[in-house]
Amino acid sequence: MLTNRWFKFLLLLLAVPAITVGQGSGAQSIVTPRMRVIVDNDFSGDPDGLFQLAHLLLSPSVDVRAIVGSHLRVGDGFDNSTTQADNAAKKAQELVQVMGVKLNIPIIAGSNTAMPNDSTPVKSEAVKFIIREALRTDTQLPLYVLCGAGLTETASALLTNPQIANKLTLVWIGGPEYTDLALPPPNYSTPEYNLNIDIAAARAVFNRAAVPIWQIPRNAYRQALLPYSLLQLKVKPQGKTGKYLSYVLERLMTRLQQYKLNIGETYVLGDSPLVLLTALQSSFEADPSSSEYVLRMSPRITPQGTYEYNHTGRQIRVYNRLDIQLMFTDFFAKLELMNRP
Repeated sequence: MLTNRWFKFLLLLLAVPAITVGQGSGAQSIVTPRMRVIVDNDFSGDPDGLFQLAHLLLSPSVDVRAIVGSHLRVGDGFDNSTTQADNAAKKAQELVQVMGVKLNIPIIAGSNTAMPNDSTPVKSEAVKFIIREALRTDTQLPLYVLCGAGLTETASALLTNPQIANKLTLVWIGGPEYTDLALPPPNYSTPEYNLNIDIAAARAVFNRAAVPIWQIPRNAYRQALLPYSLLQLKVKPQGKTGKYLSYVLERLMTRLQQYKLNIGETYVLGDSPLVLLTALQSSFEADPSSSEYVLRMSPRITPQGTYEYNHTGRQIRVYNRLDIQLMFTDFFAKLELMNRP
């Protein structure tokens, strides 16, 4: 139920003349940004990061301030080079060009290596940018740092300038299950994939920093299942962007078949919740109101990448159920709107 204050506000809005909203790329011009985001992902790795980036760039309620390409674990099968972050930035640039989006923001390569330990930051332009953006005083829009891979750049920024901890919210796809909330999947990997990219960075963020954290652990991000049927029906027909995204995913599926890996007919777009929890927050009392989380004490992360109880930790959000229907329906609609004449 709306409060009297909101009810009066709505009455005032109803007195304003209607605004006609057109089709195509201008269809959502009535929506304006209400948050700033920096997106940090391993775009040369799992293609779910490219889906997430495309969705975010089509979301008018977010002001994307920078795109950071981040590294994978050494020898990762997706990209076993020594220039993983550079390659990630190039893949992000490639997607932006395919989409035809005009961006006046930097696409930055982060560090190509993990932190040497949990107290020594890496130095990169991405780290400098996070600090500068967090310290801005010319805007009231809240800042979210969206991480779909390791935490190297965010951890390094927090270690370099601890004062930024209360000036941003970290939304992170990563970490294993909390066993009182969910059990791990069959044949699960340990440490969890994203945490294992840079365990030292995760330890710096969870054990040493005071930054607010919205965590989407493995049991939650595995809910983001895209059926191959919907890829063909809702993504592939949608212009150059749809064809590009379908191509990178189908190419991976073909590659996996060559290694006798049968992944069935769904794919986990595990990074897309980064968009769900930011761009798709509720209208009034803004929050990701259709997804569910618990508040718990931030655990300590061990050198082995497991959780330890930390009675002195601050509270963090741990998401355990995501509104996948809202997330995918919005993505499909925005792709279609983008490709209308």
